Amino acid sequence: MQLCKRHSILRMRYGVFEEQMLNPSCHDRQAFTCGVSELDEYLQRFAVQQSKKGISVVRVLIDTDMPRTILGYYSLSAAQIDATSLDAHTQQKLPRYPVPCFRLGRLAAHSSHHGRGLGRLLIGCVVERCLEARQYVAAYALVVDVKSQTAQAFYEHYGFIPCLDNPMTLFLPLST
Repeated sequence: MQLCKRHSILRMRYGVFEEQMLNPSCHDRQAFTCGVSELDEYLQRFAVQQSKKGISVVRVLIDTDMPRTILGYYSLSAAQIDATSLDAHTQQKLPRYPVPCFRLGRLAAHSSHHGRGLGRLLIGCVVERCLEARQYVAAYALVVDVKSQTAQAFYEHYGFIPCLDNPMTLFLPLST
């Protein structure tokens, strides 16, 4: 995988992808399906509204040869997490009040591309966006609330750590 940061162009062995802000006039949301109805419905019905209201930022991954087709997407927003919900080692480094974070609200890859590394690519895009934003707004970690054991295993594979008070809430310190 090769990334050109200025243009968010990602080259992989089976295509050239670009990460873009969701644009309902350019991207075909209705054709997207990932196999999880809640994630499909979010993109098709709510993502544009929430972006306009400033609730979340939604970015899509497209193949530059088929720019209308959404291969995957993610949503990001601001968040905070209580330091006491983090592991003891992490707590030692943090103040005893809620710490600022980014929240990965949703992440999905089109079902026709499952098993081809798009999840890993999307996680990389999310982390890169968070690190860019940290230059302007402080945030300690990226937080995600998972809905299944499969999703939990996916995120833990990429270094996310379960919170003490809720193991279905995971965090990734952005200093790693």
